[in-house]
Amino acid sequence: MTVEAEPSGRAWRFGAATMALATAFTVAACGSDAGSSPAPAAPGSHSAHSAHADAPVGPPQPLRAGERFVELKMSEAYTPTPPQGGGTDEYRCQVIDPGLTEAQFLTGTQFTPQNVAIAHHAIVYAVPPDRAALVREQDAKTPGLGWQCFGGTGVPGADVEGEDQGATWVDTWAPGATETLFTQDIGFKLMPGSLIILQVHYNLLATDGRPAGPDRSAVRLRLTDGTPQTRELTTFPLDAPTDLPCAAGESGPLCDRAASIADVTKRFGADVGESADRQVQECNPGGVPRPGDTQTCDEEVEEPMTLFAGFGHMHLLGRSIRVELNPGTPKAEVVLDVPKFDFDSQRLMKLPSPVDVGPGDTLRVTCTHDASLRRQLPQLKKLPPRYVVWGDGTSDEMCTGIMTVSPRKS
Repeated sequence: MTVEAEPSGRAWRFGAATMALATAFTVAACGSDAGSSPAPAAPGSHSAHSAHADAPVGPPQPLRAGERFVELKMSEAYTPTPPQGGGTDEYRCQVIDPGLTEAQFLTGTQFTPQNVAIAHHAIVYAVPPDRAALVREQDAKTPGLGWQCFGGTGVPGADVEGEDQGATWVDTWAPGATETLFTQDIGFKLMPGSLIILQVHYNLLATDGRPAGPDRSAVRLRLTDGTPQTRELTTFPLDAPTDLPCAAGESGPLCDRAASIADVTKRFGADVGESADRQVQECNPGGVPRPGDTQTCDEEVEEPMTLFAGFGHMHLLGRSIRVELNPGTPKAEVVLDVPKFDFDSQRLMKLPSPVDVGPGDTLRVTCTHDASLRRQLPQLKKLPPRYVVWGDGTSDEMCTGIMTVSPRKS
């Protein structure tokens, strides 16, 4: 039946659904075949950012009863340029208004790049009507088409990270991906006035860092009115602290934890700057930081729900992420396992079968980062070493296991 109420509590702050259980989720790693688990990534492989060969998008699956396609395109073409200070990568966000006048369920998504030579990967976000003004303000105050972003929408209050989320991670694309197709009885609900944000990662490596022409990418939405039986999904985020000291042989002012937190606060504000200590208080016994490569956090389940799928989110120093149910008990079960994390292939992984959880159960997220990767990554190697804590920037990190779930009454 249709879910009308959402559980309350800290873990539900992501709001509406990120993604629904896909019957055919085929976002693939660069040059790999699609599958239910991520392709292995060599150390630092997500820093290579090699350009992709021409990979034409195939035709969509036929429309099912009650469905329609809505084709959305960037308002105008955008020509990416190398970032200041060197490098070959640009992350650009652009807003598109789908023009919805009534509630719709999103049952399929297909991102279509125009300039496949430089489109490395893309993420599709949905922003609800009550956060749309924040997005339009960001767009209006930024010169040119769209704005720079990394790891999220880059719009405070309308992002998928931090304490004040207001956006939903809808889909991820990489070359070779086909349409993300949901079952007809499951969907992501878009209300009138909702906006779509496209984050496109442009890579200029194939052109030696020189501009490679414009791009006017598009996204096709498969929409339906839904029925009384259509289930609206939500996301259950599981966050752990990031307390990654400087690697052996590194030194500098930002290798001090307090100095690094002060730097994050300066760049992103008090809300983000306070995240490191807040997460330590929530996750660590005694509220004491535990510097190291691996961090964990346990979340007690407060309301009945069913787990359908999930994906892990970290930044460029991420090595692995795992979500476990009731660890250390006879009922222990691994529900999400990404042993070789790749920033450029963060994709939904559906569970072999849905898992019901409820009060008395515990979910644990575990992330491992590697500070030594900083010396290998073009985006980071020229930056001063730092004690890495939670933050929105390229040089900061995150640890989030985002589970796609449906609330249950019992």
